[in-house]
Amino acid sequence: MTQTSATLERASLARWRNAIVAAFGLGGISVSAWGPRLPAVTEELGVNTGTIGLLLACVTVGSIGGLLAATPILHWLGSRRSVTGALLIVAAGIALMGGMLAAGLLPLVAVAFAVTGFGIGTLDVLINVEGAAVERTAGRTLMPLMHAAWSVGAAIGSGIGAVCAAAGITPSMQFVCEAVAIAAVALAGSGSIPSGTREEDHGPAMSRADHIRQWLRGWTDWRLLLIGVVMLGVELGEGSANNWLTLSAQNDHGETAAVAALFFTVFATGEALARIFGGPVVDRLGRVRTIRVTTALGIAGLALFILGGSAWLTLPGVVLWAIGVSMGFPLGMSAAAESGSNPAARVSVVASIGYLANLAGPPAIGLLAESTGLLGAFWLIVALMAAALVSAGSLGARR
Repeated sequence: MTQTSATLERASLARWRNAIVAAFGLGGISVSAWGPRLPAVTEELGVNTGTIGLLLACVTVGSIGGLLAATPILHWLGSRRSVTGALLIVAAGIALMGGMLAAGLLPLVAVAFAVTGFGIGTLDVLINVEGAAVERTAGRTLMPLMHAAWSVGAAIGSGIGAVCAAAGITPSMQFVCEAVAIAAVALAGSGSIPSGTREEDHGPAMSRADHIRQWLRGWTDWRLLLIGVVMLGVELGEGSANNWLTLSAQNDHGETAAVAALFFTVFATGEALARIFGGPVVDRLGRVRTIRVTTALGIAGLALFILGGSAWLTLPGVVLWAIGVSMGFPLGMSAAAESGSNPAARVSVVASIGYLANLAGPPAIGLLAESTGLLGAFWLIVALMAAALVSAGSLGARR
């Protein structure tokens, strides 16, 4: 290989990596588009909190559908068109959300939430398959950085919502403008994604029926299920922090509302920084040891938060908690993608478990807290993170 061709290959890999990092960032922006505007959405539609809960449930249902559809979409369209298509579905869903919200058509707003969820679920599987392929090609760990882009995107999306709310911009106008921007970035970056399905690195091509059978067999693959146990622990830890950390800091530890909000800001920042700088650590320690170290730190952090009586103990506990949940999802996705043939189907299996933990786990914590209190319920997270620690060996390299 000449020096010129090697330089061109590096430039092509860099463009591919940047396109997938951007797709992760757009995913984060998308999932945080409506959260800061829910009070305004509630007022604009004239509905109660229960109805908003049903709208959010439409996102969950759509996301599960997207997770299941990602594999056939990938093998039908190929990587380049499927990733771009998923982003365009997200953009279309958010635009429809804005238009129907302006028209006051509640049933079609629900449809828009479901369409957006479908696009996000599909995108999540596809970009993790792409991220794993970029890692293999580059020969170094990049998935934590890519997931950090999702975290940063979520923070940007929340900031956009806050700024629009402060400026008096309606949610419908915000959603339509965001949809246009997401579609434009998706189309601009599509040419940097190589064609193919990433199946070529995992054995001979399979028929559509073979893909379906492979996906079903994934649910009986003990290694994938053990990776799912890791996902279950860390995603329950992350989802519970997103939903309950601020309330627990205020009610259980007596912090003011402002300080309690600061606790979550520290958590989100700690998780993003751990992912940004975690790649070289993974390259040095390997996936298995990294998960063992981070989950052990997370268990210690949760114990400090539960038992600590002052901010001098609970706040460091929050930092360790954030580190503890930061690496499980990106490294679990990498391990699943390279664990056998049909990487999209294998990623779909573990992603489904992660989504279940992140979406269904926090309500379960809330129900448990009715009898034990939030701090008592957090011991369930400790137990499942301990299970993740024990199951970390499943993330080892495929022999």
